[in-house]
Amino acid sequence: MNIKLTTFFIATFIPFFAFSQIDNKILEGLSFRNIGPAGMSGRITSIDVDPSTNNIIYAGSASGGLWRSLNAGQSWNSIWDDQPTAGIGVVKLDPNNSDIIWVGTGEGNPRNSQSSGAGLFKSIDGGESFEFVGLKETKHIHKIVIDPRNSDIVYAAAFGVAWGETNERGVYKTTNGGKTWKKILFNNNLTGAADLVMDPANPNKLFCAMWEYRRWPWFFKSGGKGSGLYMTLDGGENWKKITENEGLPKGELGRIGIAVAKSNSKTVYALIENKEKNGLYTSKDGGFNWSLVSEDENIGNRPFYYSDIHVDPFNENTIYSLWSIMTKSDDGGKSWRVIAPYYKIHPDHQALWMDPNRPGHMIEGNDGGVNITWDGGDSWRFVENLPVAQFYHINVDNQKPYNVYGGMQDNGSWKGPAYSWVGTGIGNGEWQELYFGDGFDVLPHPSDQRVVYAMAQEGYLARIDTRTGGVELIKPVHPKGETLRWHWNAPIAQDPFNQDAIYYGSQFVHYSNDQGKNWEIISKDLTTNDPEKQRSLESGGLTPDVTGAENHTCIISIAPSTKKKGVLWVGTDDGNIQVSKDFGKSWINTITKIKGFPKGSWVAQIQASKHNSAEAFAVVNNYRQNDWKPYLFRTTNYGKSWKNLLEKSSISGHCLSMLQDPEIEDLLYLGTETGLWISTNYGKSWQKWKGLPTMPIQDMAIQERESDLILGTFGRAAWVLDDLRPLREIAKGNLNTTSVTAFDSPEAVHAEFMVSDGIRFQGDAAFKGENRPAGARMRVYLSDLPDKVKKPLKIDIYDSSGASLRHIERELDSSDAGLYSFIWDLCERGVRGPRFGKINKKNNKSDPRGALVKPGTYKVRFSFDGGSDSTMIKVVDDPRRILDDGEWDSGILFRRSLHKPTKALTEVVTRLYEVKESIEAFEKLLKLRTKNDTSLFKNSLKKIKAFKKKIEDERIKLFGKNDIKRGYFEQPETWTYTDRQFKSYLWQMSGKPTPNIMSIHDLWLEKTESATKRVENLLDNEWLNLSDELKAEFPNDIFPK
Repeated sequence: MNIKLTTFFIATFIPFFAFSQIDNKILEGLSFRNIGPAGMSGRITSIDVDPSTNNIIYAGSASGGLWRSLNAGQSWNSIWDDQPTAGIGVVKLDPNNSDIIWVGTGEGNPRNSQSSGAGLFKSIDGGESFEFVGLKETKHIHKIVIDPRNSDIVYAAAFGVAWGETNERGVYKTTNGGKTWKKILFNNNLTGAADLVMDPANPNKLFCAMWEYRRWPWFFKSGGKGSGLYMTLDGGENWKKITENEGLPKGELGRIGIAVAKSNSKTVYALIENKEKNGLYTSKDGGFNWSLVSEDENIGNRPFYYSDIHVDPFNENTIYSLWSIMTKSDDGGKSWRVIAPYYKIHPDHQALWMDPNRPGHMIEGNDGGVNITWDGGDSWRFVENLPVAQFYHINVDNQKPYNVYGGMQDNGSWKGPAYSWVGTGIGNGEWQELYFGDGFDVLPHPSDQRVVYAMAQEGYLARIDTRTGGVELIKPVHPKGETLRWHWNAPIAQDPFNQDAIYYGSQFVHYSNDQGKNWEIISKDLTTNDPEKQRSLESGGLTPDVTGAENHTCIISIAPSTKKKGVLWVGTDDGNIQVSKDFGKSWINTITKIKGFPKGSWVAQIQASKHNSAEAFAVVNNYRQNDWKPYLFRTTNYGKSWKNLLEKSSISGHCLSMLQDPEIEDLLYLGTETGLWISTNYGKSWQKWKGLPTMPIQDMAIQERESDLILGTFGRAAWVLDDLRPLREIAKGNLNTTSVTAFDSPEAVHAEFMVSDGIRFQGDAAFKGENRPAGARMRVYLSDLPDKVKKPLKIDIYDSSGASLRHIERELDSSDAGLYSFIWDLCERGVRGPRFGKINKKNNKSDPRGALVKPGTYKVRFSFDGGSDSTMIKVVDDPRRILDDGEWDSGILFRRSLHKPTKALTEVVTRLYEVKESIEAFEKLLKLRTKNDTSLFKNSLKKIKAFKKKIEDERIKLFGKNDIKRGYFEQPETWTYTDRQFKSYLWQMSGKPTPNIMSIHDLWLEKTESATKRVENLLDNEWLNLSDELKAEFPNDIFPK
């Protein structure tokens, strides 16, 4: 046996997953594109502005991290991508040093979709980097207060976990800039700090709203003995509870919002949830005595979600209240008017910054993004380029370009292109709203492009005509009038064996085979049907809040098998996983077969395997019972046994979604609260995908025709990874690590691009999702490269007959190691046009572009450092415009016919330039010899000058004058002018040239040939004659050797 050969084989083709992890360079080379949208934006929880300049704005989002604008909100960038959590509760800048930024994580308004945090963070360099400074287990920090006299003294109001009873809540204080913390106010393990305000005239005096609150999946309760309004006069050493003795309402209290007037700190307001009726109370003596001002309905509603009031910094009687709408009082809270109505500004207001230096300037955040006013709310500008949409679900169709579909928290259901054939990119205007309400799953019909199913909360389901916008409500009704329990986020699924059939879930599985016109129930109640968990109509505590968000004992996931008809998997929100193998006639609850399954947990997704009919995966999370561990279960025998694929993993964040690759069954994708994870060995080991921001991966989809992976995130909109083929090959171990490995490549389209989507020159305030580049996209793997790479990567393109079409070279450096991307512009070899200048031989190593190649199959070979590999590219025409072979052939032959005259002119112009360089060098030498005798060589220098003038005259005839210093001008007499005119026709020509194009061609050809002959004559006659004269005039030894 040849030992050397065997060793080489093993070293070269060892399976990549034998190393257990894929090189991070490879994952970074497989970069995702953020496609938005930003036109709906997402929930904003906190806003602060640099105290030294209001051009610098910080906006914290509920689950999309922290964003910064350096230009008063025109453009935004995320500065939080690499932090351990995406949930922001509060951002606060040090009033004395704006480089110091404090960020409390975990949003403080505890709705059912609240995102948790990971403690408190601090930046000392203006947000360029952040350091963790403690309070991790509080999970939710809602307010931060900084002592203006001493930046090391900071207070943090921790709301704590809504889903459990913990001691990590209350008010914390540091006196050393966050090195250590002391809990200075705590009531019980249900009560957190909901608001914290400092007296602007006395930093030792603070007011705190303590709030007892508890949430269960089926119910929440606001209010209890732990709630109350507290005041300290000594920086938190001692606290006094303000009660009915000081004028507050009697009995049990709920959430309280506090505000102190900056212009007169004796004036304090408190919006108080109480047992009798919620109302606004005020104190005129700095908080010692209180009285009821108003119980006006326009002060607020839903205190659990927003109980936030603000006093105008210039007027103690002007108050703003943030709730479903935004209202304003100009008389100290007695009367209120709406300044942010539903029809103009997105509802559900969460954050407000008021300019301390300019009256009327405010920045507001709500469930739909950021708005800015300069006139106290009379008019608003919506910030349309902040992509923090919260997708609940994501889906795709099979159109070209294919569309991405999804529903967003409080922002409806939408569709938009995964890539765009509009020149300005993927703009907000290319996204189409399909259905209003809280958006959830969106299901496009497999073959009818006009039909889409979209949902809203509590099971509302519509069939939409995407062409007309027509909507038909098709939510199932029980035939006997029985109450159907619809989840906030009900499940829908396409029947893989009937394009017009869909499944839908309440406590039953509903089935329609005619696009929702008729329904039948094909299951029993598949939930626990526990009446103790059916209390959503009682939800809210002191203030009823019945919106459907607490509907429970419902089906939340449905997964029909694509491998075997009749196999159907169902998951519920109360911990059941049911399977039917006979289209719902009988069901088996497999929950007792799952070791380590947390009782009553949330079966967020079930994925039926596309490889094995008996196989399924169940994504389970249990944070709603204060269990934050990740769970992913797998069965291979219809649920008779299950295995937790994450039992021994170190994955961070609870699980939200997963996919099994449709081609490589060992390759799994897992979405968690903090990011994307992959496994190449069926879940035996996992690694985090590097190069993506920290963000909740709520749902995923694979566009199978194009092998794209799409992420629906809950806070950072939608992301697309173009082409999974390289990852699949690496997962299979098909990686030649010697020098270069080429992977299978996606189809390339001769796409026609529209000019713009409504605004041509869009400035910086318009959002543009990252578009897929045009051309043929290829990826190759390059082994480790040295710092200085001497050899280029050579790329050769061949047609189906094996004929060479083009040669291209690319310089490399060490950063190109790993996955290297190359895009072919779909052009064959052309010829270089004339250029009057020095030729860069380095650039000449690559062939210039020529005509677009016709649709067909092409081979691309990559060669580097002695190794080579190739890939095949299928090129197709734009599906909206099909040219037949005759048209393509005519167009290509016509363009090739231009090569000969172009090349001839290029060659003579190159010669002309070289003659100019030579004669100028000769002239310089002659002039050096005439320093002491100006009469020497006088005649020869005169001849040289005259000939140089002829060269310049020819250059001007070709390329025009270049000494015109001002104004806009054209030179129609030049060859370049005609060439550019002709090229503009060529650029927009498809197929066979028209008679009109032939007319401009004939003019171009006549001028090109005429110019070629004219320059040839100058060089072959006059220049040769001059050369002979100069040679005869000077003896051989006139110049020193």
